[in-house]
Amino acid sequence: MEGIGGDGASVASPLPQWGHNAWRMFQYYLDKSTPHSTYRWIGTLVVVAIYSLRVYYVQGFYIVSYGLGIYLLNLLIGFLSPLVDPELEGSDGPVLPTKGSDEFKPFIRRLPEFKFWYSMTKAFCIAFLMTFFSVFDVPVFWPILLCYWVVLFVLTMRRQIGHMIKYKYIPFNIGKQKYTGKKASASSSGFRDD
Repeated sequence: MEGIGGDGASVASPLPQWGHNAWRMFQYYLDKSTPHSTYRWIGTLVVVAIYSLRVYYVQGFYIVSYGLGIYLLNLLIGFLSPLVDPELEGSDGPVLPTKGSDEFKPFIRRLPEFKFWYSMTKAFCIAFLMTFFSVFDVPVFWPILLCYWVVLFVLTMRRQIGHMIKYKYIPFNIGKQKYTGKKASASSSGFRDD
């Protein structure tokens, strides 16, 4: 009796095993792409271009694009926001400096760059797949959706930029700063007087 159960388990196991191996391989390449942010963003731009061409040639799926735009706006707000909001936090913990005499505290994002990239790329891939199902092609007047999105973007970014100015933080950096050596001063000519 054990042989019958064992054979059934071995026949059913290749499909879940294949899925598990595919997921592990995906995670491996995702982890290897982590330090290469420029190439990751170029790949995302390719995905955005493919999605845009699909929507342009099909002349539809504007409601999917509107939903995608709202989701991306939410991701952008998370990316530009600090982990600890000084307006919501009491003065019992560390805060962002508001005066020149305050101690420098590094900017820590609520949504890190890698998660922002991954969520954005995944959203465009899902939206692209949604364009193959006619149930999502709802007839709407797209200029109204575009106007709604622009108003929402302006209002939220105005608040976000005002918050950034008030608490003096800049959410963008070019990566880790590297020591390139001591710069030569103008007074030294390169020769020593011995």
